[in-house]
Amino acid sequence: MSFLQGLVSNDVTLANSDKLIWAGFLTPQGRYLSDFFIWHEAETLFLDVPVGHAAFLRTRLSRFRLRADVQIEETDLAVEAVWGNENAGDARADPRLDTAGSRRIAHAESTGNNETLNAYHTHRLSLGLTDSSDCESEKTLLLEASFDWLNGISFQKGCYMGQELTARTHYRGLVKKRLVPVQSDRALPPSGTILMDGEREIGQMRSSIGTHGLALLRREFWAKDVTHEGQTLTPQLPDWFREETP
Repeated sequence: MSFLQGLVSNDVTLANSDKLIWAGFLTPQGRYLSDFFIWHEAETLFLDVPVGHAAFLRTRLSRFRLRADVQIEETDLAVEAVWGNENAGDARADPRLDTAGSRRIAHAESTGNNETLNAYHTHRLSLGLTDSSDCESEKTLLLEASFDWLNGISFQKGCYMGQELTARTHYRGLVKKRLVPVQSDRALPPSGTILMDGEREIGQMRSSIGTHGLALLRREFWAKDVTHEGQTLTPQLPDWFREETP
């Protein structure tokens, strides 16, 4: 645990046989590289990571091993997310929100079909939860992705990589933009689309499915309709979005 404790945004010691921890892994300058759920099983920590990040994380984390007695390996395991009336069984609660459901370890061949993945992304977008595809590598701040409101950061633990900017942004209230759930009456613009208010850039679209998605918006537009090329995007602030809106 001590190896990861100095590298990630959350308190790794809180992970146990019943509890998952969600954490971000940052550059030394405090910018997003990846995020994952941490599972604690006996003497092993499993990192539940975005599939496209596994090899990268193994290489990046290995740079910090030095003389630590730590082995970092990729596995053939996968994760199933369950919610609503589905039987959670041996799953552990998603630490971000009660309504997010639970997660359980499974074999890769039993998960991951397109229908299942679409159902999961539809569910998370309905709750306003971010995915790795919503965060820009080496650019996004954890507070822009609301890690602070969704139990992804410990402000009490000791130092970790990227802590300085994260803590300073938090305590000074410098969050100028966040990923906000939005919806429209038709399919949302593609991810990466720049959103404008006249001649002023006010945000950027991120992931979406149909008429629901996430957009990185400036503070003054968190509760204000955005018009893009004649299409209206309406913010849908969830209950957990705790900051007072303009």
